[in-house]
This record gives sequence, C-alpha cells and structure tokens, in this order.
Amino acid sequence: MQSIPEIIRTIPLTHYIMLSSALFCIGILGVLTRRNAIIVFMAIELMLNAVNLLLAAFSSYYSDPAGQIFVFFIMAVAAAEVAVGLAIIVMIYRNIQSIDIGVLNKLKN
Repeated sequence: MQSIPEIIRTIPLTHYIMLSSALFCIGILGVLTRRNAIIVFMAIELMLNAVNLLLAAFSSYYSDPAGQIFVFFIMAVAAAEVAVGLAIIVMIYRNIQSIDIGVLNKLKN
C-alpha cells in the first residue's frame, strides 16, 4: 500500500463514514416519509451521493483509483435515472394533475 497523502490524513476516515451514514439515513427518511415524487427522487439522489462520498473517501485513503471509477459510473447511471424519472413524473402529472405518490393507485386499473 502506498503512503497516504498529507491532505487526506488531515480528516480521519471515520469522519467520512459518519457523514456518509448521516446523508444516507436522511435519504432513507426522505424516501419513506415523503409523498411527493420529486422529493423522493431527491432523496434517492442523496443516498447515491452518500455512497459516492464513501467510495471516493476510501479510494483516496487507500490510494486506489477503482473507487473513483465506480463513482464516475454511479454518477452516469444517476444522471440517466433522473432523466427517465423526471420524464415519467411529467407524464404522470399530465395524466392525473398530481405528483402525489398516494394518488398513483389509479394507475392500477
């Protein structure tokens, strides 16, 4: 294992883990408690960014670029997910004039 750069050693790895865990928990709360589809998508993006933060921190801490490559691919997938998700939300809004998740039960029939 290569030596850890000085700038990375200034913040311990546990701080990154705690911050990422807090962001991920906030995202989970947003998904579970909110009824607005746009807020749910924002919470999912927050969870993905928490994972990206942790991957980048471990990658920098252990001087392994594989984590940063995973971050790049996760960001590309997240961008595609947002584009498709927002298109679906716009079509749902055009049909039922609401983006409340509770109203989406009408789509079953």
